[in-house]
Amino acid sequence: MSSTWLNIVLILAAAYLAGSIPFSLLIGRWVGKIDLRQHGSGNVGATNVGRLLGLKWGLLALLLDALKGLLPTGLLPLLFTQNSDRLNIAVGCGVAAILGHMFPCWLGFRGGKGVATSLGVVAMLAPWAALTAFVSFIATFAVWRFVSLGSIVAAIVFGTAELLILRPDPFSQPTWSLAAFSIAVPALVIVRHRSNIARLIKGEERTFTRSFKPKGDQTA
Repeated sequence: MSSTWLNIVLILAAAYLAGSIPFSLLIGRWVGKIDLRQHGSGNVGATNVGRLLGLKWGLLALLLDALKGLLPTGLLPLLFTQNSDRLNIAVGCGVAAILGHMFPCWLGFRGGKGVATSLGVVAMLAPWAALTAFVSFIATFAVWRFVSLGSIVAAIVFGTAELLILRPDPFSQPTWSLAAFSIAVPALVIVRHRSNIARLIKGEERTFTRSFKPKGDQTA
């Protein structure tokens, strides 16, 4: 393996490890003395922190999860000297960080749904599409109060907006990796919400609350 490819592998590994830091789980243990995996939805993400410990802790978890996507995507490619490849490396780092959050090696590869970390990544890679997606999330959540529905809508809006921004040829040589990202990552986020989608269809999905759920409650 050449030194260039070795550098790329090391950078992607660093992005994955950054993304795999379970901030929400750590906040749950340090602040609430609980294991998030045993309470509420069982998800190690910011929404579950907000439900169980309160809005301020949920927002902190959201910020930290977003930063572990934004910082590796923005900083690690700077270690790569070839400017022409930096976008592709940045996209790779973003994907690695998101996968780290979703499938952290520390938690048996069972992590969160990747929305907050994806937000940090897309804020760095595609800020205008990210802003559009964020506005769509706020609007959807304001009307229906479902975090899951807002996340799904935001994922779809981001992918659509970025592909429109990259037209007329999003898969041209300079931007093909970003175009592929704009399809693959929203699709992955939606797949990670498949249980939420099933509950939404059945009318069983819960709106966002800050009340503490007893152990074993997996409905949120």
